[in-house]
Amino acid sequence: MKRFYGIYVAIVTPFTDSMKVDYDRLRDHVDWLIQNGVHGLVPVGSVGEYAALDDEERAKVVETVVEAAAGRVPVVVGTGAPSTQKAVGWAEHAKRIGASGIMALPPINYNPTRSEVISFYQSLSDVGLPIIAYNNPFDTKVDLTPDLLAELCKLEHVVAVKEFSGDIRRIHEIYEKTDLEVLAGADDLALEGLLAGATGWIAGFTNSHPKESVELFNFAINGKVAEATQLYRRLLPLFRYDSTPRLVQSIKYALELVGRPVGKARAPRLDLTNEEKESIEKANQCI
Repeated sequence: MKRFYGIYVAIVTPFTDSMKVDYDRLRDHVDWLIQNGVHGLVPVGSVGEYAALDDEERAKVVETVVEAAAGRVPVVVGTGAPSTQKAVGWAEHAKRIGASGIMALPPINYNPTRSEVISFYQSLSDVGLPIIAYNNPFDTKVDLTPDLLAELCKLEHVVAVKEFSGDIRRIHEIYEKTDLEVLAGADDLALEGLLAGATGWIAGFTNSHPKESVELFNFAINGKVAEATQLYRRLLPLFRYDSTPRLVQSIKYALELVGRPVGKARAPRLDLTNEEKESIEKANQCI
């Protein structure tokens, strides 16, 4: 049985007009996503603006998502942090409150050695929750290559990888060299990843379009390639924003367009320009 299967939403963190975390809206968003068929939730990742939250807010966001999910779907908690101590602390918090696993970026803010990366994940594995290693070489200085993942998969609780390198060939090589589950990490490579054998997809724009994303996943895993491709091409103009520096603002604006406003992104992220909003509106109209 696959441990991580299906659509996992990299869930946004809603804010009020005064830029405080809107926990009531977060609970409502969790419920809406689950009602629309998603398979899991990933709070306080990059889309969840973890770096813009203080420790108290971050802990409460995770607790709110776990409480609102109420066991209906797994909750996998992001542990991105500038030190091993902080990342392990977030993993321990996730375990205490009943999360199903963690999604762990490698060490951030500097270029660690191979041994340091392995030691980092060993410390997280010692916590005892299943780990999705998150390969995002664009935002960190570490590329979790298939060869490095072959070392990490020897750790007891490293069981999957979110693959966001943009190289679809990686999925095949990871399966050749490891027994990890692979989850597609980019919305605009989702179908390619699923057809290459990914067991799931950690998605950004599923925040605004959960029903369509689940439908795409089901088409792909059931071999309905023509139907999947037709739907994917309608979604792609919007999904492409997932691989841009403005992805958080774009996802939040897409939510506004579908009648599910969650507020703006926190500074240092700035609001979209009128031209960017018009482009997203046009992309949304394709769906």
